[in-house]
Amino acid sequence: MMSELQVHTVARQMLEKHGFAAIAKAAEQAQACEGRGEAEDANEWRHIEDAMKIIRGPHQS
Repeated sequence: MMSELQVHTVARQMLEKHGFAAIAKAAEQAQACEGRGEAEDANEWRHIEDAMKIIRGPHQS
């Protein structure tokens, strides 16, 4: 399980590399993990997705 710091670090790196499309990429990764039965990994990707939404701020859609 990733620490909160690691989650936010990955979230920032993904946003820098992929822009706001990174949120969709994280959601896709979570779904792929769920499809393989990897619940813990899926939860981490959801956590990263949520962190990106927080970083992005409330004024973006």
